[in-house]
Amino acid sequence: MGLQYFVAYFGALVSLYPIFLMLTSSLKTNIQILKSPLSLPTSLSFASYSKLLHQISFGTYFLNSTVVSVVSVTLILLFGVFASFYIARFPFRWNSALFFFFLLGMMIPIKLGIVPLFLLMKQLGLLDSLWSLISVYTAVGLPLAILILTGFFRTLPKELEEAARIDGSSDFGVLWHVLLPLIRPALGTVMIMNFLASWNDFFFPLIFIQDNLKKTIPVGMLSLFGEYSTDLSMLFAGLTLSSLPMIILFFFASKQFMDGMTAGAVK
Repeated sequence: MGLQYFVAYFGALVSLYPIFLMLTSSLKTNIQILKSPLSLPTSLSFASYSKLLHQISFGTYFLNSTVVSVVSVTLILLFGVFASFYIARFPFRWNSALFFFFLLGMMIPIKLGIVPLFLLMKQLGLLDSLWSLISVYTAVGLPLAILILTGFFRTLPKELEEAARIDGSSDFGVLWHVLLPLIRPALGTVMIMNFLASWNDFFFPLIFIQDNLKKTIPVGMLSLFGEYSTDLSMLFAGLTLSSLPMIILFFFASKQFMDGMTAGAVK
């Protein structure tokens, strides 16, 4: 039992140390970082945060990333819940074929179709628009969301649904009042996984967004890398601020996420 705790604490330390190092480095000057990168700061300096917010459009990048991630996750949950509910609770002739059609999105890497996707966005007038990212992230996230949510819907006893219908509930009432509260772990899992994927994505913003005021954090942070030098303190400050939403989200939804992953493993 003691060995298990030691391994667990050691794993937690290894996982958290890079975050601690990132935070402490953001409070140092560039000279302190280069001179002693692993040491604690001799004096706390928030100059890097001030420069980050005033010298580059970090606030704009942060807002763009927030809008893209929140809207795409909302659409994934909205479409995923209704599609999964229909597939799981309303059997019909082409039920399996429709489910397999959604799963094809997980089997084919979307980056293989980046050229026709770019041309499509150009024809639709979505280049240099946050909607280009939102539409792509929604399409990419839906297959996995439908897989997870359909599996959870199928495990719920039909007696609950039948009892609600006897009491006069409509299909939407059954979904909203009876079934959704029971699949909160699955919803938390889908939310966290897709939020992290869209928040950290670098590829699609680099391809679709050229306007500096429409860039997200991963692409916007490129401006901190100079040809001959890099402002390391500003870089670590940007990484610290950009990681806060993910840490906060996981802190509040970690129980649902772990319950969802555990239930998925049992199934």
